Amino acid sequence: MIETWRWFGPDDPVPLAHVAQAGATGVVTALHECPTGDTWPHDDVLARKKEIEDAGLEWTVVESIPLHGDIKIRSGNYRKFIENYKESLRSVGKAGIRRVCYNFMAVIDWTRTNLEMELPNSARALSFDMADIAAYDIFLLQRDGAQNDYDQEIVARAEQRFDTMSEQAKTQLETQILAGLPGGQDAYDRDGFRTAVSEFADIGSDEMRNNLYEFLGEVIPVAEAAGVKMCIHPDDPPFALFGLPRVMSTADDARAMLNAVPSPSNGLTLCAGSFGARSDNDLVKMAQEFARHIQFVHLRNVKRGEDGSFFESDHLDGDNDMIGLINEFLNEEQRRRDDHDTLCDIPMRPDHGHLIGDEICSNNVKPGYSFAGRLKGLAELRGVIYALESMRRRKL
Repeated sequence: MIETWRWFGPDDPVPLAHVAQAGATGVVTALHECPTGDTWPHDDVLARKKEIEDAGLEWTVVESIPLHGDIKIRSGNYRKFIENYKESLRSVGKAGIRRVCYNFMAVIDWTRTNLEMELPNSARALSFDMADIAAYDIFLLQRDGAQNDYDQEIVARAEQRFDTMSEQAKTQLETQILAGLPGGQDAYDRDGFRTAVSEFADIGSDEMRNNLYEFLGEVIPVAEAAGVKMCIHPDDPPFALFGLPRVMSTADDARAMLNAVPSPSNGLTLCAGSFGARSDNDLVKMAQEFARHIQFVHLRNVKRGEDGSFFESDHLDGDNDMIGLINEFLNEEQRRRDDHDTLCDIPMRPDHGHLIGDEICSNNVKPGYSFAGRLKGLAELRGVIYALESMRRRKL
């Protein structure tokens, strides 16, 4: 497997020199300075690629060329934005970058309710609490019909929790929920978020799923011609929030998408932490079924609660079978080698990491993207990969 590292460009607090020191050989990044919906200029892609290569690394995966919201609801300037997306794919392919990760989530990229949940060892983790999300949705955002979207026991806990929150705690909860990953075209305040959510109010998951298929039907032929593999990232978390439609939360979703637009360039990013936040997603079985379509892997573990809550655990200590999952990826890589596939090695990155050590007190760490926490995760995952590969060699 290709060991990669997500890098947010020249403004990332983790410089490329540190990425190389961590032992990664590949970089996962994007033109984060390019506004969502604009075309990526080929010269800018080449300049970013050269910057990475000058550090002794390779730009392995684009994560991501973000989709403008108009594409997802097929309104406004969506035709223009699709054409711009095609041009960006051509720029990436012409530069020799072969994989593009993207998502089709509405309004927000990812959602957590606590960006620094304290663990028993004093490290800090990202977490999602269902009662907190309900408290925000029902009592702060005051979304129409929000109370009907939650189990009544959760509503009762949410109301009790909200009643005990200080104004500072309410502000902090809202800030953490709206944090998201880079990739959306807007930064939201409460009113802006409420407006953005309302734009999707009349679009159910079926309609948005069809919009995804329409988008792929247009861009996958361009990706094929450019030599690029598109690999969709699952919803995070993989269930409905704020009444927003979800289209990539389960194995059924992935299966339907791959069948709707069959192509070697239409693939998956198997994010263990996202798919794995649902107990009914069997990650090892998904890795087996979708093996030929998996072009990128996010290795992250979670510990789940019965009500849908979860927190991001150590990479090898959670509810997901990380060792079994990695073993399936190594099986697929061997199959690709036997078939003389030119993209036989699957890029992986340690997804997120705990705040540990001096970074706990730092104000210059992106949530989930600490250096030391990801370094720890990468080392643990590398150990699993090396051990499994060693066992395979002994059997030969």
